[in-house]
Amino acid sequence: MQESTVTIKGQTTLPKDVRAALQLAPGDRVRYLILDGGEVRLVRSVPVSGLAGLLKGRSDRVVTLDEMEAAIAGGATGE
Repeated sequence: MQESTVTIKGQTTLPKDVRAALQLAPGDRVRYLILDGGEVRLVRSVPVSGLAGLLKGRSDRVVTLDEMEAAIAGGATGE
């Protein structure tokens, strides 16, 4: 478990192990998700530009609504 101190300005330094686990570099942004029970989850923000190429290599084939529904139904039944 890692720990840091909150300054009078409400700032803290993320421990090196936390930065490494989130693959954070200087200038990266993080999000704080407030959970029940007084817990907070810290996650790395991914800018939209970081999603470029995510679908590269995927098919450009157009599918019909019937084909999509059949694929969904097949997935739901394990076919």
